[in-house]
Amino acid sequence: MVRCFSFTATRDWCYRYSFSNAGLRSTTTDLGDGTVMHVWAPKAHIQSKPTLVLIHGIGANAMWQWNDFISPLMSRFNVYVPDLLFFGDSYTIRPERSEQFQAQCVMRVMEAHAVTVMNVVGISYGGFVGYSMAAQFKERVEKLVLCCAGVCLEEKDMEEGMFKVKSVDEAVSILLPQTPDKIRELLKISFYKPTKGVPSCFLNDFINASDVYRIPSREKGIDPSITQGQKTVRSSKDNPANTNNLGRT
Repeated sequence: MVRCFSFTATRDWCYRYSFSNAGLRSTTTDLGDGTVMHVWAPKAHIQSKPTLVLIHGIGANAMWQWNDFISPLMSRFNVYVPDLLFFGDSYTIRPERSEQFQAQCVMRVMEAHAVTVMNVVGISYGGFVGYSMAAQFKERVEKLVLCCAGVCLEEKDMEEGMFKVKSVDEAVSILLPQTPDKIRELLKISFYKPTKGVPSCFLNDFINASDVYRIPSREKGIDPSITQGQKTVRSSKDNPANTNNLGRT
């Protein structure tokens, strides 16, 4: 039976309208190596304003996570909102899957928009990418804000029960859910007071309408080191991108 209505697709259309109405335009940039980056960029870049890059976490695309913040921030910043690789309309045929590569691609697409210096906000997985941007491009990231990103967690933190998983596959099944029950499990982990009673038909629609959840798990652009039990997050003292190298963050 052909679906006549998709709540997710309708919500996605509303977000596109909201972003456009706030002063952003949808842009796609071919980086020339089999990598294409989609970015919501200002319709007019105002030189007197600082630049702010908002990097989303795991989810359908950047619009779903940043929509409520765009209008307030646009008055003070030139706001750029990229889709990370394999989320939304960004993709690559290259084999790299690390947050370092994601960071390089974000920086390259910002160069394509003639932006060389920026402030960065990253949430969840986007925090890992933002952290890597600041570590790799110290002179270009003025300030960095990390939201809900455990870049400084120690191994003991994971051993004490923060997102305990037995394998990478188990972590992927929760972070990139393929069933309504797995989405509910993710909501319990992600929210202090998770929404209850969401019908399975809505959750299935979200899975089917969201590109990131239809990609086979091994092809997703997430570095397995982020979800590998004791190797989940390297400590700052073992990480070459340690906090002493980040400058103003």
